[in-house]
Amino acid sequence: MAVEGGAKCIKYMLFFFNFIFWLCGLALIVVGVLAKLSINTMAFLKGYSGSPLVLIVVGVIIFFIAFFGCCGAWKENQCMITMFAVILSLIVITEIGAAIAGYVFRGNLTDLLNKGFDDMITGYNVTEKRETLDNIQEQFKCCGKNSSSDWKSSKFFDSNSVPDSCCKNVTKGCGKGALQETSKINTDGCQPILDKFLKQNFLWIAVAALVIAFVQITGIVLACILMRAIRSGYEVM
Repeated sequence: MAVEGGAKCIKYMLFFFNFIFWLCGLALIVVGVLAKLSINTMAFLKGYSGSPLVLIVVGVIIFFIAFFGCCGAWKENQCMITMFAVILSLIVITEIGAAIAGYVFRGNLTDLLNKGFDDMITGYNVTEKRETLDNIQEQFKCCGKNSSSDWKSSKFFDSNSVPDSCCKNVTKGCGKGALQETSKINTDGCQPILDKFLKQNFLWIAVAALVIAFVQITGIVLACILMRAIRSGYEVM
């Protein structure tokens, strides 16, 4: 029996929403990769790379399960629609877990950055720490943890020198004797700048996750309605 109106509309709405799911999956993969790359450039954050990996894995899964939703809706296959709804529900739960982990990490971020910068400054002779700190100082136009004065007590430089990566125009040896030359070096500390930057990024990721979760929950509801129509013995044209 053909069902006009409601169920037929749900069928095409679910088909459309699966295209949105496909875009959501792609967006999660991109966000996860960008977050992973950002964390990998900072050695002291590598222990917290789990959340970006969760986003990437979830994005890949969403990317492929959209197939079940599209085919299930088009062919009115109750099994495929059920599988789609169940897997999508599990993904929403996983995303909630990743969001909680990200929120907890955000709360610990300031302490983590403080310890990380202390470790990199005192261990500046270690290649990995030196490269990480130099990259941060160049990228964010900053110097030291709280200010360029942090380098005054460093055992790796004399009391009037800073790393070359602190210079506004980075050249070899530009930091030697430049601690007091504020026109030549960046004087703002890296910790406050990086703390603000990372927290803003976490906020945007959280907003994106909420939007994606809303779309997913809408898809689950549509799938359940269509399953009920099919189970009732209707053939959706």
